Amino acid sequence: MEVTSKKRLHLISGRVHPRLAEEVAEILDVKLVDANLSDFANGEIYCKFSESVRGGDVFILQTHAGAAGMSINDSIMEHLIMVDAAERASAKRTTVVAPFFGYARQDRKASGREPITAKLLADQFRVAGASRMVSVDLHSSQVQGFFDGPWDHLVAMPVLCDALGQMADDLVVVSPDAGRVKVAERYAQRLDADLAIVHKRRLHNQKNAVEAKEVVGEVNGRTCVLIDDMIDTGGTIVAAAELLREKGARSVIAATTHGVFSGPAIERLEQSSIEKVVVTNTLPLNRVLDKFEVVSIAPLIAAAIRAVFEDSSVSEIFGGGNFQ
Repeated sequence: MEVTSKKRLHLISGRVHPRLAEEVAEILDVKLVDANLSDFANGEIYCKFSESVRGGDVFILQTHAGAAGMSINDSIMEHLIMVDAAERASAKRTTVVAPFFGYARQDRKASGREPITAKLLADQFRVAGASRMVSVDLHSSQVQGFFDGPWDHLVAMPVLCDALGQMADDLVVVSPDAGRVKVAERYAQRLDADLAIVHKRRLHNQKNAVEAKEVVGEVNGRTCVLIDDMIDTGGTIVAAAELLREKGARSVIAATTHGVFSGPAIERLEQSSIEKVVVTNTLPLNRVLDKFEVVSIAPLIAAAIRAVFEDSSVSEIFGGGNFQ
């Protein structure tokens, strides 16, 4: 007996960022499968897909963030539940699409008695039934190794650089700390811009002076672009911007993939000398300032989903730049 089957793509979204999922679905020309998500009286999450996914290629999109009355931990649990539902509904392959992957900053033990939560979360998705992972701009690339299966690491650099390239000439790309230098260097190459670094050094010869910040590179009279993978509370990026202005920068732009914007971040950015904040929509933005420019990550996510579904190369979308 011979059976010829046709591949079917099913795109399913959680409740955290439905607008992004709808945009991805529109680009792929598919209908979102309704997961019928709801909460029981005690807060437990219920899920039941509105159609059969048996034998299908299922992509479950949920960014890990607190939104829609949920905490970041709720969003992760909801994601896991949807993956388990797909596995038990006999999906042929289940791909987790997490534009912002939670706990990615806890990727190692910085001191004793700490967990490696990024590894724990990757293990949970594998146990739930995920065959593959897709995410955007992980805080640390090594997190890909925590999952026992393929992990497609997408980068927002193409869409951010397209926006930045239209803002000003004679740009200087600035890394806000030494840890982001390699990322800033890639942006500088793509934008054909100079590179500068905000460097911290300890002052051993001055009493009570713990450290001083310096700028390595020429920024006087230039438009500076601060590059980081995320803005959380905004302290680092705002402090770096103030230093650049002190060093004579004509204007300062911040560009980031993930607008986490926790606690005082929005107020800090609003009151800072940063003239423009370019951010993608990997996370739902509950409050948008006039200085924000939001660029969509949906085309890159849709291209990656299409490549996975067609068993073609994801890295070709970025010219191999997602491995640097």
